[in-house]
Amino acid sequence: MEAERFGDWLARQLRRQDMSQAELAVEIGVTRAAVSAWITNRAEPQMNKIQAIEDVLGLSSGSLVSRQDPGTSVEALTWYHRPAHDDGGREFGNAAAFAFDPNLGVLAREATQNSLDERLNKDEPVRVRHILDEIEGERLYDFLEALRWNELEPHLDAAAGADNKVGRILAEGIRDLRQTGRLLLLRIDDYNAAGLTGSDYDNGRFAAVTRRQLESRKQGEAAGGSYGLGKATFWATSRLGLVLINSTLSEPYQGRTANRMFGRLELPWRRAVGNEWAGPAWFGEPDPERRGATRSWWGDDETAERLFLKRDSGAPGTSFLIIGAHDPSGEADNLESMHAALVDGLASSFWASMVATPQRRPMLEASVVARRNGVVVVPEERIDPDVYEPTRSRALRAFLQGRTVTKSTAGDDVVQRSVRLQIPPLKSTGKATSMTHDAVLLLAREDTPTNRSNRLVCMRSSRMVVMNRGVTDLPMGVEPFQAVLLAGEAAGADAPGAKEAEQFLRAAEPPEHNDWKRTDDLTTTYARGAVTGIRNFRSAMLEEVRRALRPSEDRGGAGPTSLKGLLDLGVPRAQSSGGARVPTIDAVEGTIDVDGAWHVRVEIRLPVKDDAWMLTPILRFASRSGPKPEARWAKIEPESHCELTEEGALLFTAGCRTASFNGVSDISSHPVAARMAFAEIDLRHAKEPAE
Repeated sequence: MEAERFGDWLARQLRRQDMSQAELAVEIGVTRAAVSAWITNRAEPQMNKIQAIEDVLGLSSGSLVSRQDPGTSVEALTWYHRPAHDDGGREFGNAAAFAFDPNLGVLAREATQNSLDERLNKDEPVRVRHILDEIEGERLYDFLEALRWNELEPHLDAAAGADNKVGRILAEGIRDLRQTGRLLLLRIDDYNAAGLTGSDYDNGRFAAVTRRQLESRKQGEAAGGSYGLGKATFWATSRLGLVLINSTLSEPYQGRTANRMFGRLELPWRRAVGNEWAGPAWFGEPDPERRGATRSWWGDDETAERLFLKRDSGAPGTSFLIIGAHDPSGEADNLESMHAALVDGLASSFWASMVATPQRRPMLEASVVARRNGVVVVPEERIDPDVYEPTRSRALRAFLQGRTVTKSTAGDDVVQRSVRLQIPPLKSTGKATSMTHDAVLLLAREDTPTNRSNRLVCMRSSRMVVMNRGVTDLPMGVEPFQAVLLAGEAAGADAPGAKEAEQFLRAAEPPEHNDWKRTDDLTTTYARGAVTGIRNFRSAMLEEVRRALRPSEDRGGAGPTSLKGLLDLGVPRAQSSGGARVPTIDAVEGTIDVDGAWHVRVEIRLPVKDDAWMLTPILRFASRSGPKPEARWAKIEPESHCELTEEGALLFTAGCRTASFNGVSDISSHPVAARMAFAEIDLRHAKEPAE
């Protein structure tokens, strides 16, 4: 980074001291013309004059050479509140804060995604630490004094009196603080991250986070965030709308890197202290060039300690201190439950980012600790992906180590398949040709089945979970499994089309980054076919899971050994050599859910005739011998070339040769438990009387 010119630096120091060029010239015994030459970068002072300037301005020795700004004492800090708009416009809150369904899991997801996107050394993990700290007594009083609480309180009280959503949240936060004499802080630190670099006002990370809305300064197509909305979750998780920041920069600004501090308050429009105010306010050093606005300041360790912003190391990164932290969903209301909610949120969204191998460090290390007045209440827990997601972690690790197979022969095998993604051209290129990318699909048998079995999770570059989908219509008797889809650079940075897939899928993610679907960004950026490409990709990944789990011919469709003999389906077929003269069941796939209901998918082959076939599917329970009592259907869903009549029959499209439907059995009608009998599917003409 190019060093700041001496004249620009000196001019800023004079403004900080409210000193004119003429006054400086008198103090150090030079002409005003000499000072003017320095300011305009036409000349630089000799060493003896440099020392004199440092003495007059109260700077440490060497400051002029290093172009380092002096630190700011906490006593010099103040709050700048944005005046109300002259045109009478009013905002009663930051709309970006309502873009998400807020809870602590969402906060952990958005904050950690930002940290991963800003990872500095790609060979080392970004370390993210969540610190819950409830303070009271002297700790609280000293913190509020350093925060200039007496300046804030009138504004908070005025905003809390408003009859709107933000006002009610503020009122509850202030009431809790005054009644209990306690304040909950949540600090989120990251290390090995870029930090909030750049100017206080111009384009850069600092201004994007602290001063702007809907701006994302993420670099490259692989970044997780793209809307500039995620940062709003910090303020949404504060009942006071208040967040302080301390950043260690990866690139010097004003000659310094450590303890760049700032604060932002999000309030609605209000009348307070004799004026009207637009909403936000900023805590920092007064900026004489901006008519009283505040800018970031360089703090010392003592100030960082008083404001609970002291970082654990000098590694680059940023600390966000959420003041009056709470779980907006109301599900976690004490230190213990909030600790658990943060751990769960990190584990569910970022388990894959935390998977390591002997040859490869993880992308992320994350931990959570809860304290009360500095005393640990819940010990620090570093999230272990093998504890929270053992099957999925095993599958991903097998892929990273090249230990996957194409066909499972042992219980701990991880099967690898591919799923094709068709990427249309960008509108901006004017090209007519599309390209393809093969995402990686991994399947592993789950050792300990749970109610979260048989699911597919999808991710791209940072390996944050984007989609988590249940897989239905499975082959009969499939053992519980987990599936993982790696797309874009998650499939390999050098994989064909990885970069283009990253850009395409990023455009298909909504602000929550929890799906791949039609978005405005997708349709405006890509040529026709983009939405179809996403839909086909979503369908293809599920179909590939089913295909991989479908029993091979040499197994005769018998299913897993543990269930052999318990699962069977009657599949009537035409016996004449001339082909089928009556509708026949061509294939059946299904499973028994955790409640004991059959879920079946049935494919039917239909003889061609002029009018439509109308058939009633019959579900029977059978044993090795004896009667085969019927069971009722809880639900029948037509899938292709058929529709359901009011009487519960299936009316098939005239002239079609094949059709399919899905069915779920009614548990209350089961003559015995589903796992204690065979299931048979028969077809009956709809007008045919029951036997």
